[in-house]
Amino acid sequence: MEKPKPIFHRRIFWDVDFDKLDYDLRYKFVIERVFERGDVEDIRQCRRYYGDETVKESLIHAKFLHDHTLKFVAVLFDIPIEQFRCYTLRQLTPGLFPY
Repeated sequence: MEKPKPIFHRRIFWDVDFDKLDYDLRYKFVIERVFERGDVEDIRQCRRYYGDETVKESLIHAKFLHDHTLKFVAVLFDIPIEQFRCYTLRQLTPGLFPY
């Protein structure tokens, strides 16, 4: 039995061909994009389709997440922020001094 595909807003995937997007093959891309640009219902659909373990693993290993997304995911799944790859990479390459 095949799982029903989640229904995401097209605006989340504005830069790719939405109709040809393979949710199973490109699951890491889809999960990262939904958490970065989606709303609450999109995130619920994503968690329902992929399951929390797959979502957590994908986001922990993501190269980049915006600061607010990183903090949201850390609180949502009760994961220390230091375990995220994007946080570690950000600490290794600090930005410019704020003048």
